[in-house]
Amino acid sequence: MRTSSRYRAAARMIAAIGVVSLAAACSGNGGATGGGGTGGYPDQNITFVVPFSAGGPTDTVTRMIAEPMAAKLGAKIVVQNVEGAGGTVGAGEVARAKPDGYTVLMHHIGMSTAPSLYKDLGYKPLEDFATIGLVTEVPMTVVARKDFAPKTLQELVTYVKANAGKVTLANAGIGAASHLCGLLFQSAAGVKLQEVPYEGTGPALTDLVGGQVDFMCDQTTNTSGQISAGGVKAYAVTTPERVKSLPDVPTTTEAGLPKLQVSVWHGLYVPAGTPQDVVQKLSEALKAALADQKVIDQMAKLGTAPVPATAATPQAHRAKLEEQMGTWSKVIADSGVKVS
Repeated sequence: MRTSSRYRAAARMIAAIGVVSLAAACSGNGGATGGGGTGGYPDQNITFVVPFSAGGPTDTVTRMIAEPMAAKLGAKIVVQNVEGAGGTVGAGEVARAKPDGYTVLMHHIGMSTAPSLYKDLGYKPLEDFATIGLVTEVPMTVVARKDFAPKTLQELVTYVKANAGKVTLANAGIGAASHLCGLLFQSAAGVKLQEVPYEGTGPALTDLVGGQVDFMCDQTTNTSGQISAGGVKAYAVTTPERVKSLPDVPTTTEAGLPKLQVSVWHGLYVPAGTPQDVVQKLSEALKAALADQKVIDQMAKLGTAPVPATAATPQAHRAKLEEQMGTWSKVIADSGVKVS
């Protein structure tokens, strides 16, 4: 399987959504903004740029919130995938876009790691973007081929230290969430492993299930189906609390590796200089979307949940970005990984 059955089902359910129409929301107001903002915004289609491939986790989350956000705004939202270079191509396009609120970026944890990974990034996250709000934080899991010798996370740490030159750690490529989690695992365990990069999580998980690689760290949206089906061995989830969809999988703290704490957080951005009232209107639409029961149910199927309303704000989002940039700069520097 290239992705978990649960993930594929959710992806199929919403992947066909390209343009979200809000005839009902706009009825009676001539297409004016449903949220009652100022300056006539929005009076044209809004483009949500996803800097990763269609059908992937970030694309799926974007399409989940697009419909209820469009309903709140009284506009149409077009989802556009601009993939390449670990999300930096699409992010760069948005950074250079007109700051009018009609070009919005959905990005994940990679926004905080890119400045440390790339020598010539072409944009500065804290200077070239305005934050809208956080969307969700997807837990990660440490999983291995089902016949891998270690039975617990502590046994895994002991085993990889004794066999560092032989153990293979898969990831979905430099800058991917699985790569970052893998770096953090190596830092927390105090070991340097042989990494095997793939062009996406699907091929990596396929080879893990097939026994071609030993273990990896990836999002619950990709691994929970295989964990439930017994296709892989699960050691831990990388969040402070257990995941409801995987109640028998301990946290990394419970399993003896408390320094391995990471989740794939997502947030919305617009180019710096976007009017504050537009930023606020987008943030309010995001809050409405995250409170939508359909969105809550869809995210639950993927092993995640919307952030609280207090986190879906420009201020909370910027604080998260700043904190994560500081955290990852040290981890990446210690790893020696750099992309030219």
